[in-house]
Order: sequence, then structure tokens, then C-alpha cells
Amino acid sequence: MAFPITRLRRLRQNPVLRAMVTETKVTTDDLIMPLFACPGTNIKNPIPSMPGNYQMSIDLIVEECKELFDLGIKSVLLFGIPETKDDTGIIAAHEHAIIPKTIRAIKKHVPQMYVIADVCNCEYTTHGHCGTIVDGDVDNDLTLDTLAAQSISFVKAGVDMIAPSDMMDGRVAKIRKALDDNNFTNTPIMAYSAKYSSAFYGPFRDAAESAPQFGDRQSYQMNPANSDEAMREIDLDIIEGADIVMVKPALSYLDVIRRAKDMFNIPMAAYNVSGEFSMVKAAAEKGWIDEKRIVNEILTSIKRAGADIIITYHAKDFAKWSK
Repeated sequence: MAFPITRLRRLRQNPVLRAMVTETKVTTDDLIMPLFACPGTNIKNPIPSMPGNYQMSIDLIVEECKELFDLGIKSVLLFGIPETKDDTGIIAAHEHAIIPKTIRAIKKHVPQMYVIADVCNCEYTTHGHCGTIVDGDVDNDLTLDTLAAQSISFVKAGVDMIAPSDMMDGRVAKIRKALDDNNFTNTPIMAYSAKYSSAFYGPFRDAAESAPQFGDRQSYQMNPANSDEAMREIDLDIIEGADIVMVKPALSYLDVIRRAKDMFNIPMAAYNVSGEFSMVKAAAEKGWIDEKRIVNEILTSIKRAGADIIITYHAKDFAKWSK
């Protein structure tokens, strides 16, 4: 039936009724908060391009995890800033490297926190690329060995989930085999499956001190124009053993999230990345937008597109607003 018998505004007249018929709801259970661990004690270095985010020493990471858990954020994604770097990133796999030490500390003091470790090399290499350089480009297969070694080190330290973000071909299979061969068959992999070569990563590179020292990452990260290719990437990661697949960034790729969810119907993550976060913060500081409403709308749109899990720097603020 049509107007005047059908009036869709009837269901919008009252806030209780609007809540009853809301189709998409974001809760703290959907969110993962990224954290940046650095050496030292009582260190809290502000990240100028990402207001409210910090490079934190392990002792303060633990305190942050306690606060996050009390707010209802029950999962964090760890990135590391090492004391020294090398040519391959294998330094990240050492038992006393920054991420294994951080994992052990969180698990000791906040055991209920679900800890995910980003597995990549860009933070740990002298050149800032995501793997071993041969003839001026990242060598795919040599890099796989480093990624597998990092993954085993992190799991031995107690991490709950591995999240490879490098975009090397075959890395999910390599990591899955390494985990299974070492009796870590129950450790899930959340693959950055469709990770685009995006301008939205700029602030993150300040946070993780991971800007490439030459060239760019277009030979391994995806062309923003391609969504068919994203489906191939996701399909291959599922075949190789990924338990969760991810699209990164989120806002400019909502169509890719929706398409992937419809095509594969597998748990889907989306990364609401640093540039998306920083634009909101900058506009809010200018008084140009209502930050709380904007953040709620952004997160709702990502979930509505098909994401089951949202990695976002807004997680802590969202949790506070939801109390």
C-alpha cells in the first residue's frame, strides 16, 4: 500500500519506538582498539596527528588495557615501536622484542583482554617497507619466513590472535602451517585481505614510525580502483586458512565490505584507519561537526555495510559515550 495509508514516519515519532526498529546497532563488543607500544617506563608520547592516541611504554599500555576493559572494550590490536631496527624485521620475532614483552604484560595483569598482534615488518625495518628488500623491491617469499617467525614468537608470548597486514602473497598459508606445526592449531588468523594502497594511512605512519624510506607500497598493497581483485584476495586468504578477513580502509571501501560479506559470508573486519579518524578529530576541534554524532554514524555505516568487527581509534571515546 502507498500513501496515505502507508506512512513510514509513524515509526519515527518516538525515541523508544525508533530504538525498537533500529536495524543496525554498534556496541563495544564490535570494536577493537589499536595501541602503540614503545620501549621505556612511564612513556606516553602524544601522536600529534591522532589526538588522544599515544605511543606508550608497556607499563602504561597495561593501565590503558585495564581502563579499556572496564569501559567494555575487550580487545586490542598491538603495534610496536622497537628500540632498534634491521633490514628484514626479524628483530620483532625475538623473545624480548617489544610486542612479545607487551603481550606477556597484558596477559599477566589484564588476562581477560583479548590481544591481537599485527604481523608486519614496516615498523621494524630500517627502510620502512613491509619485508626484505631485493633489487629495490620487497621479496615476497623471503618475507614469508619472517612473518611466520614473528607469528610463532607472538603466540608463544600468549597472544590470542594473529593479524598479518603485509599483503604478501601466500602469507596466510605460511603462517597457518607454522602455527599448526608448532601445536598452535587453535590460534585464529585475522588477515588484512583487501588492504589498499591508501592515502588515509598518513597519520599511522607517524604513530608507528613506519614511513617507507624510498618508493611506495603499490607493488604489494592494492590499487584503490579495484574491487574484483579484492574478491580474489579475500577468496585466496580463506582458502589458505584465514578465520576472519579484513578490508582496510573502511569508509572509502564500504562497497568492498558489502560485496565481500555477500559473496563469502565469513566473519568480516574493517579498519577505520588513522586518516579517517584524524579528519573527524580535526573538524571537531574546529567546531565544524558534532563529533559524537559523526562517530556513531561512521561506525554504524561500517557495520551496516557488513563488518562484524571494527578496528577503530574511536573505540575508547565511543565506549565512554555509551556508558
